[in-house]
Formats: sequence, C-alpha cells, structure tokens
Amino acid sequence: MQVVDYQAKDAGETFVASLRETGFGVLVNHPIKKELVESIYKNWQQFFSHGDKEQYAFDPKKQDGFFSTDISETAKGHQQKDIKEYYHVYPWGRIPAELKAEILNYYELASNLAGELLDWVEKYSPADVAKLYSEPLSNMILDTPNTLLRVLHYPPIAGDEELGAIRAAAHEDINLLTILPAANEPGLQVQLSNGEWLDVPSDFGNLIINIGDMLQEASGGYFPSTSHRVINPEGTDASKSRISLPLFLHPRSEVVLSERHTQHSYLMERLRELGVV
Repeated sequence: MQVVDYQAKDAGETFVASLRETGFGVLVNHPIKKELVESIYKNWQQFFSHGDKEQYAFDPKKQDGFFSTDISETAKGHQQKDIKEYYHVYPWGRIPAELKAEILNYYELASNLAGELLDWVEKYSPADVAKLYSEPLSNMILDTPNTLLRVLHYPPIAGDEELGAIRAAAHEDINLLTILPAANEPGLQVQLSNGEWLDVPSDFGNLIINIGDMLQEASGGYFPSTSHRVINPEGTDASKSRISLPLFLHPRSEVVLSERHTQHSYLMERLRELGVV
C-alpha cells in the first residue's frame, strides 16, 4: 500500500497502482486541511456524548440521521453487530443546526477531490478496462444525491460487549470510492491477498482511499474491493472513543455499472444483505 504525495508529478499513476494492488491508497499533502477535520471530530464527539441524538433518529426510507448502537450494521457474513453508532449526512438531509455549515463544507471539499481521484483512476485504467465504463467515472457522481458522509463514533470498550463483536467487522464498501481522513485513534486494517491483516498508515493528516464494490463491478473486477475492519483497542486505549469520517461516493441512481446492475439495483441488493432495508 503506497503513501502518495498528492503534489508529486507521478501522484496519479502511483496512487492508481496502489489501488490496483491492494484496493487502498494513502494521500499526504492533499487539499483537506487537518484543522477542519480536527474541528469536525471535536464537535461531533460533543454531539455523540451530549447531543440530543434521538431527535434525529434515522428515517428508514431516506436513510438520513442518527443510527444508534442498537440498530448498527451487522457486516455481511457476521452475526454480531458492530460496536458503533453513526450519523448519515446528506446535503438534503437533517443535520443539527450548529454542525451543518462545517460538515457540508467538508462534504463539498471531499466530493470535489473525489472527482479528481476518479479522473486519475480512469486515466490510468488499461484501455480494455476503461471501455467498460458507461460514462466518465467523475461524471457518474455529478449532481448525485446519493453520496453519503457518515460520521462514525466508536464508543469506549466497556467489557460487556457481545462475544466476538468488534468496532467494525471485516467488510467491503458498496460504493465507487471511499475517502477517509485518518481517525483520531488507530485500528483500521486491510486484508491482503494472502489473508494477512495489515495496519493502514493512519497518521493524523493522512487521507485514506479505498475501492468499493461499485468500482470493482464497473471495472470488471480490475480494481479490487478489499476487505477491511476496525479492531478493538486494548489496554488504556480501550477507554478512548474513536471518531471516523468516511465519504462514500455513490453515482446517480440511474448510472449503469455493468450489464447486471445500475447504482440503484446494486445498492438495494447490498442493503438487503446488510439487513438495513
């Protein structure tokens, strides 16, 4: 897995090579300011700790709002729910007034960067792979209402969790690309092709990007959607909570991914598997 300087001349080529090899790439010297991410972490930690979360309980149809630990996801193929709670941010959705301007500013900045990264992916796709894309990759996310920013809170480990439960069980993402600023605590791991788990370089300020199932589908399997997980902390770190901020890039609903699927049909299939619709 490559750590790539966003400002380097060969950044695009090196970044896409890392995505092809491991499903993950890590950017440094990128446009997302650490100070903005740090402020978001602090403000949303306050919301999860002391805010009126239930007032924003998620809408089962629209999937916006707050998801408690009681209804958190169970990863595909697993029995135990993940140890997490989270908030789904969409520009059209409900957002606490005091958090809205900052989080939507981040949503726009990260979405704009995502368009550039998708251009890199397309530019450095082999010709026989690029011809599979039904339209330019960055065009797939233009004016999309579906891109999801999830503010995740992993509470401290209390010791009474369900046996075998971890913060995020091994899973693959559904979308095209996921953009993730390094969290305020470590724990993210990616599974290599030999089955081993590797810690993702999570220095604060790093931007972690991974392939989702939709890009794997659209590229005919050329770009791998790789299993990853968030493991439980140990020792004194168990008393610390963890905030994470993944942006899941989703095409417009009608975008054709492959002969089998549009964005909408693929998303519905996966949400049914996860048990959230």
